[in-house]
Parts: sequence; structure tokens; C-alpha cells
Amino acid sequence: MTDWSPLWLSLRVAAISTGMSLVIGVWCAYWLANRDFRGKEILDSLVTLPLVLPPTVLGYYLLIVLGRESSLGQFYETLTGGPLVFTWQAAIVAAFVHSAPLLVKSARAALEGVDSTYEWAARNLGATEWRVFWSITLPLARRPIAAAGALAFARAMGDFGVTIMIAGNIPGRTQTVATAIYDAVESGQGALARTLVIAVSLTAVVILTLANRLNRKAEC
Repeated sequence: MTDWSPLWLSLRVAAISTGMSLVIGVWCAYWLANRDFRGKEILDSLVTLPLVLPPTVLGYYLLIVLGRESSLGQFYETLTGGPLVFTWQAAIVAAFVHSAPLLVKSARAALEGVDSTYEWAARNLGATEWRVFWSITLPLARRPIAAAGALAFARAMGDFGVTIMIAGNIPGRTQTVATAIYDAVESGQGALARTLVIAVSLTAVVILTLANRLNRKAEC
């Protein structure tokens, strides 16, 4: 009987990390798209960095930053009573770091593509920057941002390298579908590997189809 817990964990991790990416990533994309400030190029480079670094390098950085010997790791342990690394919460962090840059780059392009005429008109009528963003900018860019969120979800669900570095591969606790497939192949469980591969592939096709439809509607 197939154990579906790795798939359910991956879906839960991807959903939470995508929610975090939408909140933090859209805010970051807005600042990169609409503000000029000292260090903007450095911030843009740091956001892009996870897209080009090997996943194991990202995982190593996270181990240093969030490990039990680090200040952040000790702060988290003080709050929760346990370490962050090698938990399913660490898998969320891994998925977020791996997928958020993709959302930020796509959301920035969407926000830069908004017709500024509407924004200037709203400002001239007395609207605050906050209101302009929520009532003009975000609604006009919502479909491409939603498509970027779908892509970030798919990327988060399939993460392997970063996850295995900081969350490990503990069956029933931190084993995601990607690490479960790796385990199944290594242990010669071909049928299980094929089942999980087909399941995650079908899920990815559904998500990518949704993203393509959102992008197509945004271009209309």
C-alpha cells in the first residue's frame, strides 16, 4: 500500500511557503519596481541569488543561519522549546527560500507593467500610496502575480536539495515527496517511485495549466 504522507506533507509545505512568498515577495517586488534607494542593486542580487546557487549551498547557508548554534536558531528554540532544523517547519523555510525569488522576479515584472496613468490619477485625487497599491496597482497585476504564485507553489513542492540539508529525510516527519522518491529509487522500490512520480507530475501539470490560464487572461 502506497504511503501518501510525503505527498500530503509536500502540499502542506508548498501551500504555507507560497502564502509567505505572496506576502513577503509581493512587498519586496513592489519596492524593487517602484522605489529607488541605496542598495537596490544589492537587494535585487540577493533576491536573485537562490535562483543560481546550487541547492546544497543554500541549504548550507540556512544551516549556518538557523542551526542550534546560531542566534536565530537559539531564539526559535527559546520560543518553541525545540530546534528548527530537521523539522517540517524547516522544510517550509527551505521551500520558501527556493521558490520566493521566482515569485519576486515575476511579480516585479507584473508591477512594472501596470499603466502608471491610473496610479498617478489616483494620487492626484488624494489617494495615499497604500490605497493606490491596494485599489489600483495590485488589482491590475493580480492575474500575473497569481500565476507567479502557482509557479512558486510547484517549485516549492518539488524542492529536494535545500530541504534535505536543513529538514532531513525522516519518514513520517520531514520526508517530502521528492525525498521519498529518492529513497524509493535507492532502496529498489520501483513501483513506489513510479507511483509518487506520476502523482507529483500530474499535480505539477494541473498547477502549470492554472498558471498558463492566468497568464493568458492577464494578456487579454
